[in-house]
Amino acid sequence: MYKVRTYNQISSKGLDRFPRDRYEIASEFAQPDAFMLRSHKLHGEEIPESLVAIARAGAGVNNIPVADYSAAGVVVFNTPGANANAVKELVAASLLLGSRDIIGGINYAQSLSDMSDMSDAGEMSKLLEKEKKRFAGSELQGKTLGVVGLGAIGASVANMALELGMNVIGYDPAISVEAAWRLSSEIGKMDNLQSLLAGADYVTLHVPAIEATRHMINAEALRCFKPGAKLLNFAREEIVDAAALIAALDNKQLGGYIADFPTPALLGRGDVILTPHIGASTQEAEENCAIMAADQLMEFLQNGNIKNSVNFPPIAMARSEGYRITFSNDNVPKVLGNVLSILADSDNNVIDLVNKSRNDIAYNIIDVEQQPSEDIVAAIAAVDGVIRLRVLS
Repeated sequence: MYKVRTYNQISSKGLDRFPRDRYEIASEFAQPDAFMLRSHKLHGEEIPESLVAIARAGAGVNNIPVADYSAAGVVVFNTPGANANAVKELVAASLLLGSRDIIGGINYAQSLSDMSDMSDAGEMSKLLEKEKKRFAGSELQGKTLGVVGLGAIGASVANMALELGMNVIGYDPAISVEAAWRLSSEIGKMDNLQSLLAGADYVTLHVPAIEATRHMINAEALRCFKPGAKLLNFAREEIVDAAALIAALDNKQLGGYIADFPTPALLGRGDVILTPHIGASTQEAEENCAIMAADQLMEFLQNGNIKNSVNFPPIAMARSEGYRITFSNDNVPKVLGNVLSILADSDNNVIDLVNKSRNDIAYNIIDVEQQPSEDIVAAIAAVDGVIRLRVLS
């Protein structure tokens, strides 16, 4: 029986994926096999010895000390693309809000209720006709949107903008083949970030928050923007250097900033539109994330296969007859060979195996004919470099 400890409010559509004859789901387990969470911060918390996996129902994993869990051989999953439509729709709304003073117009219309002489519909109509030019803007059609990061969300945003009649250019130095297939051939691929920033009327960010992207939009990058261009950030707060951003807004190099991450220094500015971190806050997105997280967790716990991990390599092998051994190890020579020697010396035939690595971690799936004895399991676990070993029936 697998034990999954949950944090936060996880959608029931995800939790219902777990067969109750094989899984126990609760918020309190002393020795869980896995965690399932959304925004709960794991920094500083003890790692249970029994833990082998964490499933984050969302894309970002800055609430998880990934390096610590990697060292313990714990696989960390996220759910890229599960909230893509929710973020895409909010970006679409933000582009419209950024191109026309819709918010100012709404606030003005509502303020008329405080004017004593606005009880007459005819008088109100005359006033609105006179004042509407204050809230004029420009259309998105024909403007250029620069998309930084062309993963599931970025690709979805780029294709949406084409449907709005915008010209779209994109930049992603680490684009995958899978992501490339999602892109329309009409999207211009830029060779570097500076070229994209110089050619866009609007720039939208869709990159993960990692060390390489911290303050990606800094003073130097902001000087590359077209004067008056607008920046949208629905990725992560730390991708933008706040001090440099404010300076660019003050000197009118940047025409506006629309983001999902309010900070005190940005409040009250007429050239900033802020939402309270609601990019993925739809019922559908929460359900999609929970379902994807649950499915990935079960596939790993039951079969040892890995998809959408942020710290382990993607790897999968169909189940065959026999027993399955999985283990992670330091990505150094001879570890796999030593394990195979132990199996050979025990006359346990290997049916199939697959080995992959990612940075400092290697991961292995081996199917064998006979169930390994406790002594053989202990011998494999003792091989120099082996981090975490599991035997699956």
